[in-house]
Amino acid sequence: MATVSPIYTADNCKAAYQLNWALALFWHEPVRQAGWLAELQLTTEPDGVRVLEHRLVKPNVSQFLVTSRPEVSPERLVWSVKGRLQHLVRREHPKAFRRNYGLRSLGSATRQLVEQYVRSQVERHPMADPGVQEMLRGLQIDDPDVDLSAPRRSAHALYWYNLHVCFVNDGRCMEIRREPLQRMREMILGAAAKKRHLLSRAGIVPDHIHLTLGCNGTESPADVALSYMNNLAYVCGMKWAFAFGFYVGTFGEYDLGVTWL
Repeated sequence: MATVSPIYTADNCKAAYQLNWALALFWHEPVRQAGWLAELQLTTEPDGVRVLEHRLVKPNVSQFLVTSRPEVSPERLVWSVKGRLQHLVRREHPKAFRRNYGLRSLGSATRQLVEQYVRSQVERHPMADPGVQEMLRGLQIDDPDVDLSAPRRSAHALYWYNLHVCFVNDGRCMEIRREPLQRMREMILGAAAKKRHLLSRAGIVPDHIHLTLGCNGTESPADVALSYMNNLAYVCGMKWAFAFGFYVGTFGEYDLGVTWL
């Protein structure tokens, strides 16, 4: 069977993004605040990771406020900060850190506000035809059993990795036919199940789509967005259904204006 080449790739799509994280690392022994932060910031920048702040919240617990580029997965982000810092402190602390860590996605708005925004898309973009408006209401995805406030676990991590993803129809073309929109809805549900994403909301309107997802730590935000765009292009007949760009943003229980702990 011939392999279908993806329409949307990291090379031909432009990403808009706001990706913020609170990372907790656990030292093997108590440490004092040291002068390595500026050097750490320089060494992680080439990895697509920017360390904004550091605090010792306990003698053996460091917390970092970090932002990242969309091609960087959470696992890669942790490797960058932890690995680069281990190298910087190797003389004083040859085995500085425990294997476990905590990672929490943050945003400019809380999870409740982001999910409510996605839930309200049909009302925010009303159609002149009441029948079309009612049809769109029936196509929305709103799963109350998906709780994005709950942490996920890996072998060494307790983490929250929630993404708000949005992509816009090519040329803002309007699609108001039930059948293609229904196929898109089913593809979103199927792709989320296959990838084991926690899909809490999907706002499907005629010229754009919003998703709120709990994702896996091995996937970069760009990989997540591009996978949905290509899956949806497939059900549209491998057409350029969407503009060559997307938005990805992290969110969680806390917003940046309140706390990053």
